[in-house]
Amino acid sequence: MAPIKSHNSILGNFTLKNRISTRSSAIVQCPVKEMTVSNKDMNRPKRKADCSPSKENKMNKRTAFGERNINTELLKTKIVEVKPKKTISVKKVTAHMKILPSIKTVHKPKQNENLLPPAAPGQKISTRQSKTVVPNQTAVKPKEVLKENNANINKPGKRLSNEFEKTEDTLYCTALEDGDSSNESTYFSAKKQHNLRSARTSEAAETQKSNKENEKMEAEEKSNLTVVAEQMESKLNLGDHDIPENVVNYDKENWNDIFQVSHYAMDIFNYLKEREVLFPVPDYLDRQICLTRWMRSLLVDWMVEIQESFELNHETLYLGVKLVDLYLSRMTVGKETLQLVGAAAMLIASKYDERIPPMLDDFLYICDGAYTKRELIRMEINLFKVIGFDLGIPISYRFLRRYARCAKITMPVLTLARFILEYSLMNYDTVAIRDSKLASAALYIALRMQRISHWTPTLEFYTGYKLEEFKDVVIILNTGINQPPKSQLMTVRNKYSHKIFFEVAKVPLLGNNELF
Repeated sequence: MAPIKSHNSILGNFTLKNRISTRSSAIVQCPVKEMTVSNKDMNRPKRKADCSPSKENKMNKRTAFGERNINTELLKTKIVEVKPKKTISVKKVTAHMKILPSIKTVHKPKQNENLLPPAAPGQKISTRQSKTVVPNQTAVKPKEVLKENNANINKPGKRLSNEFEKTEDTLYCTALEDGDSSNESTYFSAKKQHNLRSARTSEAAETQKSNKENEKMEAEEKSNLTVVAEQMESKLNLGDHDIPENVVNYDKENWNDIFQVSHYAMDIFNYLKEREVLFPVPDYLDRQICLTRWMRSLLVDWMVEIQESFELNHETLYLGVKLVDLYLSRMTVGKETLQLVGAAAMLIASKYDERIPPMLDDFLYICDGAYTKRELIRMEINLFKVIGFDLGIPISYRFLRRYARCAKITMPVLTLARFILEYSLMNYDTVAIRDSKLASAALYIALRMQRISHWTPTLEFYTGYKLEEFKDVVIILNTGINQPPKSQLMTVRNKYSHKIFFEVAKVPLLGNNELF
């Protein structure tokens, strides 16, 4: 496409003669003469240009950038421009105000202006200014309609707008106007009020009936709750704990500490001790054809590794091991499925005890891809069904914390007791023992290893056990930690050999004879 030229370049190719338009050139060549405009010329159908060139008179054309060669005589003539005068016959028209069928005019009298007297029956009604009616216009309303409209203006209670008042012919009514006071509207309003009263009375009756039913149900629920509360109070001896004189009243000392829950702590742990009977774990390895004690110890060691890797709570680990024992005591499992049971148990325990449990893919990753997601989910569902969807299982770790607090034991001693208790998870001999006894035995061994004290009356009161009742459990736990460690089961020892856990795994051990 060629470049666009500027205006200067385009005009440079032409002379001034060529740049004059047709109409402008005609004006230059126009002879000067007097012109008069008559009425006949105004009525001609097509008007020519005012200064169109004449064909008779020939003039010399103007050269480019030169002077005109025009006779001076023609310039002396006077130029008279006569503008056409259009004579239009204007008739004076007086318009009469239309009164629409649905609207009527309201005239507000000015100050010091006398109102016109009401019209006589045969007299014409006129507005403030007399106006002649133009023919071929809309007819005015009849006299009877105007009288009726005038009568409606003086009715009280009717709101008038600034200029118009709505009549009965209109199809709407503003919100500020009063309704029609006719008999029909009175009838419908009375009927509406009657319907509203009947509806209100029916609603009131229904609400009274529902309130009575709710009160009756609440009374029955309260009676049922009181019965249950009385049964629980009789079973757990709620609020009636006689503390001996030689026992430290730990709950009373921390009565105002909301984190200690001293008002209910004794009753809670008494309730947990009663629930231990609901989760018995018998000797199940005799029925498991493919499993051995060694395989179970390896599984528990792997579960401790999961708890340490994911930084889970210790309660999660103990609950997971308990779920595995409960499942194995009721179902027969192959060797290739044992790890899947442990992963599903830790998954369920994490959902129960953790604030942010690990993802499903995390458990599949730690199993090294041995199982698929579908297999893990199916095992989780199966494990839930076998245990009866009851996860409120008493575990030994909770009992240990409660007993250590009541005895006011230091943290290193408590950590040593936790090491002994966690190491006992790999020992199959502790499966059938109650968790409260296991916690009492682990705490007693830790006290003896640290050379602090024997079984005190405070511990005897809060645990509910005397030393003779769990003496055999103490021997089982002490024997387990005294066995030489195996390289495949070093997770617990390495864990408690760290400085965070006060290196309690390196504390010198005691023989069974030195414990009593």
